[in-house]
Amino acid sequence: MNGLGRLLIIMGLVLVAAGVIISIAQRIPWLGRLPGDIYIKKENFSFSFPLTTCILLSLLLSLILWLFRR
Repeated sequence: MNGLGRLLIIMGLVLVAAGVIISIAQRIPWLGRLPGDIYIKKENFSFSFPLTTCILLSLLLSLILWLFRR
């Protein structure tokens, strides 16, 4: 059961971190509006795909995880 408890704690920390990131992300005005992000707006339809933002966040997360593993 020790492994299950550790897994639940890690999952809880990940959820808390995701909540904090979502709360802070709304205050960063350029997040999701970088060059290369796709945004289509029509009369009754809007579509947003932050491609560049996703790539930058992925690179940043990969760098952070790489640093922690060293």
